[in-house]
Amino acid sequence: MISRAHPLGEKKEGDRTAVTGLVALMLVLWLGFVVHQSERFAGSLRGGLLGILGALLLLVPLAYSVVKRVPPLRRAVTTRVPMRTLLAVHVYAGILGPILGLLHSGHKFQSPLGIALTAMMLVAVLSGFVGRYLLSQISEEISEKQEMLKTLKDTYHVAARQLASMPIQTGQAEGPAGIVARLSRWMFVPERSVEAAPAIPRRLVQLTHSIADLEYGIKMHELFKGLFAKWLKVHLVISYSVYVLLALHVWSALRFGLRWLS
Repeated sequence: MISRAHPLGEKKEGDRTAVTGLVALMLVLWLGFVVHQSERFAGSLRGGLLGILGALLLLVPLAYSVVKRVPPLRRAVTTRVPMRTLLAVHVYAGILGPILGLLHSGHKFQSPLGIALTAMMLVAVLSGFVGRYLLSQISEEISEKQEMLKTLKDTYHVAARQLASMPIQTGQAEGPAGIVARLSRWMFVPERSVEAAPAIPRRLVQLTHSIADLEYGIKMHELFKGLFAKWLKVHLVISYSVYVLLALHVWSALRFGLRWLS
């Protein structure tokens, strides 16, 4: 049978690849100050337009946050545009805005306000990327492990019933206490003895180890999921700090004049 990938899964993987590429591009542009610096580009016509467009794109995530957290507004908007689409717009705008901001700077990082704004934009993008995609990856892995755990437990119960139905040497059926004792003997004997054990008890020992490993793995994934959920709250604080710094940056540009308009 030929398996076909789910279209939604392919789209999700494609989005993840595209976003990862944009984040990598942003980091490369940031490191560009090593080989390039322009003293006047930020105040030029092209630099100013890039800055304005970048600032407008940075407002899109703020709009998404408001729509998501105001129920009446959310109901009104999602009747026309699904939240999945709004989230995708939020992600791409939240990365493209800082990219244009870096181009706007001309790699001239001299102003304390400009340095702080650039640094917070980078941290906001990276924190959002980590929280959005690693949290999603962890959730998928938890679901897969839970399905595997259910399958292993079902297999274990079938093997245990087969072991229970096996007669003892006297030809009589073995009670529950005897079954536990028999299985315990196979679980706590040296490895060589386990290899020489009958198929069903040996299989039960292997299943027990696999179940224990999976349960431990699920607990660790759930721990990391909880940590990343808290990290998303940190991302929100960082994002709001970006808007404060952006407002100050715009005020500073208006206060001291836009050279490309003069």
